[in-house]
Amino acid sequence: MQILLVDDEIEMAQPIAQILRREGYAVSMVHDGTVGQKMAMEAGFDLLILDWMLPGVSGLEICRSLRQQGNQTPVLFLTAKDTLDDRVNGLDAGADDYLIKPFELRELLARVRALLRRPNPVIAEPTPVISQGLKVQDLELNPADRMAYRSGRAIELSEKETQLLAYLMQFPNQMLKHDRISQHLWKPGETPASNALAAQIRLLRRKIETPGMPELIHTVYGQGYRFGSMEESE
Repeated sequence: MQILLVDDEIEMAQPIAQILRREGYAVSMVHDGTVGQKMAMEAGFDLLILDWMLPGVSGLEICRSLRQQGNQTPVLFLTAKDTLDDRVNGLDAGADDYLIKPFELRELLARVRALLRRPNPVIAEPTPVISQGLKVQDLELNPADRMAYRSGRAIELSEKETQLLAYLMQFPNQMLKHDRISQHLWKPGETPASNALAAQIRLLRRKIETPGMPELIHTVYGQGYRFGSMEESE
């Protein structure tokens, strides 16, 4: 089981990570909310343990942004905030459980086991951006004639390249997993080679990302791809 622990109190976070690892969990630990949010959105963790107050982005904001994207990974809050209003705010943001500092490590382990016993969450399909045309940054696509246009340059695409680019452009700055993209490109019963998607991405990049132009297709290693500018995705 993969757990992401985001807590800026190193003296507390390190013992928590140690005991979780001793119990057999794989733990990634960060101390900054901005980094924690990026990791939570890009990697497939089974559980998130978030401190409420964090530098950069608060645990509350991380949880809320995940839920808005349809990500239902269980979230356990660690916080010194103990009023009823605080607990309500945390739960309304989408938290699954709430542990008030200070706490016993054995209670933390019990909460972790309980959350991980729940059925695996279903991550909702991202909501496509509705627009009259497919346009992201300086790239436009006309799927009907398999033509793309970037900074005035016409780009002829194959059928598969058109399908791939159209799909990516519907979800700008959202991480799309390998299997989700593959399911769109290949019908049930088709058996593409294991590197077929990577090959299609490579061919598409050669056409739409000429030297000197900003990259649009970004690899999320071990997960999938994100389409758009790096500035907007950060």
